[in-house]
Amino acid sequence: MAADLLGPAEIRDLAARLGVAPTKKLGQNFVHDPNTVRRIVAAAGLTPDDVALEVGPGLGSLTLGLLPAAAHVHAVEIDPTLAGALPETAARFAGPDATRLTVHRADALRVTAADLADPAPTALVANLPYNVAVPVVLHLLAELPSLRGGLVMVQKEVADRLVAGPGSRVYGIPSVKLAWYASARSAGRVPPNVFWPVPNVDSGLVAFTRREPPRSDVSRTRVFAVVDAAFAQRRKTLRAALAGWAQGADRAEAALTAAGVDPGARGEQLTVEQFAAIAASAPAGASSAQ
Repeated sequence: MAADLLGPAEIRDLAARLGVAPTKKLGQNFVHDPNTVRRIVAAAGLTPDDVALEVGPGLGSLTLGLLPAAAHVHAVEIDPTLAGALPETAARFAGPDATRLTVHRADALRVTAADLADPAPTALVANLPYNVAVPVVLHLLAELPSLRGGLVMVQKEVADRLVAGPGSRVYGIPSVKLAWYASARSAGRVPPNVFWPVPNVDSGLVAFTRREPPRSDVSRTRVFAVVDAAFAQRRKTLRAALAGWAQGADRAEAALTAAGVDPGARGEQLTVEQFAAIAASAPAGASSAQ
């Protein structure tokens, strides 16, 4: 059974009853357009067996769309007032489907697999707070091996970075680190007027599918250390940019050559596979700090 979805009147009524006003500190922009919720749920491609993980459910707009589409929904909300009100909202608008909801009053950047173990999430579907979108996605992919994929709504600029490929002007650390875990693609643009308050930027949908890491002979920590070093000075050649990481420009050049990468190239030109090859060729003493 499809849940009743929240429109502008319901959103404002809920907010007024709870004494809630969206805050920039928590990156809150509440979706009040049912068609956008339906679009997100459809694009997520959930099966009846999927366990959805939603971060930042807010007043429950997307939660109500997810409940009839998944076997279970974990909603992680840092705001105690919103977390406390969500079960009642689900019961009021989703009927029997509300029993599929578990609300976690928690910081998504600190949740662990043990916190979300029963049942384990298989899909991340969320309207992510703008200010923590990238760290949340990367943390959850690292922490939850059960996640097979998902669909997130983020600021359009962030969406572009997440799906960018080598050579793109916006290709950078988020692009490479997400590519370590998953293949990602743009799933469309979302206009500002579907949110309350109305943000001054468009949003974008990013769909991703988990895949095996590019290499099994080098740790994610080592690879990410190379990525961080390469983009910390992105205008420099890799020989220069990785000198600190390798403890010397000559050592950096040796590692790059061993990995089959031109020392005169720049980080924005490399695939995640090439970054992994450099990390695997790391000289003794190279930094592994993220």
